Amino acid sequence: MNKTVADLAGRWLTRTPEHLSELEHKVLQSAIERKPVSRNVNESIAHCERRGDRLADGLARVGGSWSFILAFLAFLVLWTLLNAWLLGRDAFDPYPFIFLNLVLSMLAAIQAPIIMMSQNRQAQRDRVDAAHDYAVNLKAEIEIMALHEKLDEIRFQEIILLREQVSDLTAQIKRIADASAVQSPIQ
Repeated sequence: MNKTVADLAGRWLTRTPEHLSELEHKVLQSAIERKPVSRNVNESIAHCERRGDRLADGLARVGGSWSFILAFLAFLVLWTLLNAWLLGRDAFDPYPFIFLNLVLSMLAAIQAPIIMMSQNRQAQRDRVDAAHDYAVNLKAEIEIMALHEKLDEIRFQEIILLREQVSDLTAQIKRIADASAVQSPIQ
């Protein structure tokens, strides 16, 4: 059975090929060729990652972890204790901790863009994952519809065969009834 993308698009997606996205066209073509559309998205994304991308992801992973937050909280408590109570008047950074505020501001100024870069890359990855999921789901739906068509065709052929068999059996019963009516005269 020769199928074309136009035939499948009209039958299963109720659209003309001109109104199909590139992804939908690829999925229909893969259905015709009986090829899978699923792939390992991690491998395709890993090939286009640069060193800076991996570094940004690593820094975002560390900066957004509980261990970093707890370690930084311990650092802040230690800084405050050393400068407020232990060193007294000879404190390195006396209250209101101007130098600590400068350090925190610089850390935030560096950390925020790195985390944003990582989030942008994650959003891009999510879009790639969503497109791949759509392609796989569309292919699964198309294959299910194709199976339904095949089952309907088989059922239709079985019904025709059953009708023929019923007609044959009816004819045989009629012949038997006619033959028995001829052999036994009515009294």
